[in-house]
Amino acid sequence: MSTQIKTSRTMGTLPVFMTAVSTILGAILFLRFGYAVAHVGLIGALGIIVIGHFVTIPTAMAVAEIATNQKVEGGGAYYMISRSFGLNIGATIGITLFLSQAISVAFYVIAFVEALVPLFDWLKTMFYIHPFFLDKRVLGVIMMTLLTLLMLSKGANIGVKALYGVVFVLAISLAMFFMGESNAPNSNYFYKTIANSDDFFKVFTIIFPAFTGIAAGLGLSGDLKDPKKSIPRGTLWATIVGVIVYVAVAFKLFYSASTYELASDQMVMSKIAIWGPIIPIGLGCAAISSALGSIMIAPRTLQALGVDNIFPGKLNGILSKGRKKDGEPFNALVITCIIGFVFIVMGDIDTVAGVISMFFMVTYGVICLISFLEQFAADPSYRPTFKSRWYLSLPGAVLCFWLMFKMDFAYALSSTIIMILIYVWVSNINKDKKGIQKLFKGVLFQLSRQFQLFLQKRDTEATEGEDWRPFIICVSKDSFKRQSAFNLLRWLSHKYGFGTYIHFIDGFLSKETFVESRNVMKRLLTLNEGLSSKVYLDTIISPSYTSAIAQVIQLSGVSGKGNNMILFEFTQNEKESLNDAIQNYQLLRATEFDVCILRSTIKGFGNKKNIHIWIRPKDYENANLMILLSYIMLGHPEWKHGEIKIFSTFPPNEKKSSEKKLLELIKEGRLPISPTNIRLIPQLKEEKIDGIINKKSADADLTIVGYNSEQIEEEKDVTFNKYPDIGNILFVSAFKEKSIE
Repeated sequence: MSTQIKTSRTMGTLPVFMTAVSTILGAILFLRFGYAVAHVGLIGALGIIVIGHFVTIPTAMAVAEIATNQKVEGGGAYYMISRSFGLNIGATIGITLFLSQAISVAFYVIAFVEALVPLFDWLKTMFYIHPFFLDKRVLGVIMMTLLTLLMLSKGANIGVKALYGVVFVLAISLAMFFMGESNAPNSNYFYKTIANSDDFFKVFTIIFPAFTGIAAGLGLSGDLKDPKKSIPRGTLWATIVGVIVYVAVAFKLFYSASTYELASDQMVMSKIAIWGPIIPIGLGCAAISSALGSIMIAPRTLQALGVDNIFPGKLNGILSKGRKKDGEPFNALVITCIIGFVFIVMGDIDTVAGVISMFFMVTYGVICLISFLEQFAADPSYRPTFKSRWYLSLPGAVLCFWLMFKMDFAYALSSTIIMILIYVWVSNINKDKKGIQKLFKGVLFQLSRQFQLFLQKRDTEATEGEDWRPFIICVSKDSFKRQSAFNLLRWLSHKYGFGTYIHFIDGFLSKETFVESRNVMKRLLTLNEGLSSKVYLDTIISPSYTSAIAQVIQLSGVSGKGNNMILFEFTQNEKESLNDAIQNYQLLRATEFDVCILRSTIKGFGNKKNIHIWIRPKDYENANLMILLSYIMLGHPEWKHGEIKIFSTFPPNEKKSSEKKLLELIKEGRLPISPTNIRLIPQLKEEKIDGIINKKSADADLTIVGYNSEQIEEEKDVTFNKYPDIGNILFVSAFKEKSIE
């Protein structure tokens, strides 16, 4: 992290309040609010106020929350966003925020020039003035030049001192306006508007900059003695005062002038006030104070970006450098003023208002989103002394993004694209700067936690056998010898179930075995790369395979539900794993596990096209599980061309009943198995079914056969060694019959 900005911290809560309130009660209120009442009516104007504050109040509370969570340095909103959302995201917002603040300087200078129009109209009648000097853009450039020289020479302190006088003049102006006579020309027609009125959202776009004053005080964060105290208090009080004044002005305008006067005369408030000239004076003071506020804040945002080394090369050093005597961001101030000059020459007040509205709306939306995500993530390090509420922050964020596209779809889309491009650019320059991962990890953790608790609760409430799906665990010490078990596990857990693969390390837990487990985990993750696997990987250290199984089956699965199936794997040449499975079979049955044993061969899974299921007379308890597992495997892309064939033997005189039973099983289970894929094979008394299986499934890619506890007790390992001519075989033992309806 870069060094912090050195500034003189001498300001308290009052400058934050005055900076915000002088911007809120500024140019829009005096110059364009009559236009709003004329075009959308009193109800529409009140609606704009309400919607605007549905955005700004959650943002103000979110700002207060974020500001009280950490030490706030210079950079205002950018600093808080970047420290919560990561430098790359923060820088993206910070750059757009700086541009909107710099453009705001031009906006308020243009508004100040509008306030001077009555003065110049009077001067024209008294003296001859060349038309060139009466052009609004020329006047704007002159005023911008004077403002630039003032700030470059005096810095932020002159701006703050001027605010005291500005707020006093604003108070006098509004008082004289409210004292003016109300002729009530609009009577009680609250919806009355001018003919051919502008669209509601167009009016909202022009008016919204009036509500962006809440961000004005944030930029002073580096100059405040106690920003955690001053920012929340100053911002919230300014917001409350702004709501009250705007509602009162809307009613006063509606009852004091006709819709035509409101629409056609920008200075209609001067005709209502008891002394007309006070309104241009108030407008001028408000506009110049807002311009001062913006020209104080924008350079500090740009300076903070430079301090964080967001820009390439030596540019960071140039932008972050402050004036020696007071830390004033001199270089950043010069760039801000240049942008101001450009927009004064290029745009009118409504166009500039639209640009400002869009960029501020994005910023507010992100601030609300951060507040919501931080609250939801429940990060122990996020401990603000002032707390907003998620049910304010989330609607605030949603409303911001919705309003963006309602205000101007093209502007919103362009703003979004610009922000994406800025993010890509900043990320390429600052590849080592991260932070967003931490926040989203917390969110994902909370989502996972809530889902697990929900699933656990549902699991205990569920009817026995309801909504069965495989939650499979495999514990193997042969992970790096062969991958048959792992492949089968990832196929079965791809879509319908959940798989956990655990590598078994024989031994006692110690520093050495712990280090070994970490290295094994890295190897497992490497082997897993590029397989699109959805299997959860882990390791276990235990003095015996049986103790490892006992530990594993007692733990809840990472899916949030307990595991219900275990998978073993062995080869004909290495039967130790088979003996482990047989020895633990009764333990697993006692804990209600389905037990599957895969016999791997050098044939592997072949072309992954043919799955043969053998249902013998004693296998009907296993039959549904065998069919379900084969159907689940076909859901994996690697088996998309696969086909299931069901085989069963029957005594020569029982073909019809056997066939009927199998067809009902398929029909009731709604399984995609054609009756033509059912093979009924007559079995003579002298024939053994094992020989028939060896013959018919010699070319199958996977053969599925059932077994039960009686066979384990009577035949032990012989049960699994009767099929020398077949490729991979999956032996299935269901704890109880599964429903496939």
